Amino acid sequence: MKRLSRKLTLAAAALFWVAAFLYFILLNSRKILPDQRNEPVQVKEISEAEWDELLEEFEEKSYLGAHRWKPGEDPYSLYAFNQRESERIPSNRALKDTRHYRCTTLHYDPDLPSTSIVITLHNEARSTLLRTVRSVLNRTPVHLIHEIILVDDFSEDPNDCLLLTKLPKVKCLRNTQREGLIRSRVRGADAAESGILTFLDSHCEVNKDWLPPLLQRVKEDPSCVASPVIDIINMDTFAYVAASSDLRGGFDWSLHFKWEQLSTEKRAKRADPTEPIKTPIIAGGLFVMDRSWFNRLGKYDTAMDIWGGENFEISFRVWMCGGSLEIIPCSRVGHVFRKKHPYIFPEGNANTYIKNTRRTAEVWMDEFKLFYYSARPAARGKSYGDIHSRQELRKSLKCKSFKWYLDNVYPELKVPDDSDAKSGMIRQRQNCLESRILGGEELPVLTLAPCVITKDVPEANQEWIYTYGQQIRQKNLCLSVSTTFPASQILMVPCNISDGKQRWQKSGTHLEHMASRFCVDSEMALDGIESSKMLSSAGDKENVKHKLVSSRKGYICVLLSCKVHAACFFSTAQVSRNLDHIDREIGSWTSKNLQDTFRLDSIHKLFTSGSIDFPPMQSTFEMHL
Repeated sequence: MKRLSRKLTLAAAALFWVAAFLYFILLNSRKILPDQRNEPVQVKEISEAEWDELLEEFEEKSYLGAHRWKPGEDPYSLYAFNQRESERIPSNRALKDTRHYRCTTLHYDPDLPSTSIVITLHNEARSTLLRTVRSVLNRTPVHLIHEIILVDDFSEDPNDCLLLTKLPKVKCLRNTQREGLIRSRVRGADAAESGILTFLDSHCEVNKDWLPPLLQRVKEDPSCVASPVIDIINMDTFAYVAASSDLRGGFDWSLHFKWEQLSTEKRAKRADPTEPIKTPIIAGGLFVMDRSWFNRLGKYDTAMDIWGGENFEISFRVWMCGGSLEIIPCSRVGHVFRKKHPYIFPEGNANTYIKNTRRTAEVWMDEFKLFYYSARPAARGKSYGDIHSRQELRKSLKCKSFKWYLDNVYPELKVPDDSDAKSGMIRQRQNCLESRILGGEELPVLTLAPCVITKDVPEANQEWIYTYGQQIRQKNLCLSVSTTFPASQILMVPCNISDGKQRWQKSGTHLEHMASRFCVDSEMALDGIESSKMLSSAGDKENVKHKLVSSRKGYICVLLSCKVHAACFFSTAQVSRNLDHIDREIGSWTSKNLQDTFRLDSIHKLFTSGSIDFPPMQSTFEMHL
């Protein structure tokens, strides 16, 4: 009997442990996202009592115990905010209701859709991450939260995310490598089950009744992207500070985001302070959007890296492709604003931001991208990857032009004009560049003539304007070139801001033609000479035939390599003495190519403190703008 009893006891113990193991597997399978197990998940409705019980069961002290700040350490070193203060504040602290009092009188549809809340994180402080999640769970009606998807962008400690799946409705999706905010958000959105997406940052706190106003607006208009008023969580004290409800998003031509006060006229029109505020751009971290609309519009540009510029891209795309952006005053969410990023950008913070914003400018800003490059000259020449698929997306969606956006969405953004430009003379010693009307010619031609100044005012045809759009103009005519080959003659043509051949910039000590990367130079034109030249510029793979024509005696401006530092060539003999230098700098030129048909005066120094100077070895050419 004893032996039989022992066997029964062992069998019962084995069955108990098998049952416990199976229960553990089933419990954890609920935390695995559907895209990880290829079967639908049935979400069990949680009662208020069960909700509170699950929140109480979470081992908060154990979770917050890892990676805590230690006395003597810099509390800002890890997260670029005061970690010590953040850890002193409870995860479920009370917040003052910062809404306008009228918001409490509003009523929302009882059948509002539930939402998938996507929160991305990378090496986030556990105290702020937990407070973000707990604030959502504590201040949101249970039935409106379909799921909370945490996308861990390859944090050093996977448990920062994984341990939070013990909280109700929280799931964790971990990247196998650093992807950045943009691609992480797309991954979270792809895994979401709800028809409504809500994006939050990992260091924020939602305020009372924050979600219903956002869901109500998106339910009424699925093409509307709704954003809350973003309150401020002080990075030093973690005090929660109410933000003004009269703000909207704005930016300058460098694509630098800023908050703007509503104009007096717009404030006067808003009789009801609870009405939505249309905004040209959203800050990008916090918003609600219909999932099908998000997918149809092309999600995010996943070729963007890490962080920065994605809010411009999605804002332009939403407005120009048939949607709208609104700030909902009765929704309030606090956000920790930091002065710097605590994490590393593989290509550097500035380079990453330039790449992302340049992709935005190239795809969405049309000819107005010139003002972006003028305001952010470091972006010129920076790689921004392949944008063909995004350009095709814009075509397929039949999106409006950026001019439409400026006219209808953001007319307050001033388009630079000649009032922002500099004016002056282009001088070579006692001569100045002037435009001249010749008989039988439709457009003026350029020549050098003695400078004429009356009471410090240049002669009209010798005064030039350098515009914000990088054009050099007189009236409605701008300097341009017929081709971008070396020795191409500089012409005057009707100004067109979208014509790249009309753009000029300073490059070191040179006045550089941006399309060709050649610099301004001059040559002597003789009466009745017409000659064909075979020229080869440095870097060209084959010779290019270029025809130089002059119809009068004098000087004309041409493009030559920016590397040439030749003196004035007065004769064939002097040309020959300088051929070796020209060969080294701009390609294989021979004396039979040059002959003695023109004179070269190198022009070398560009815009410096309001003037442009071009001093070659034996002559001086100055542009006073």
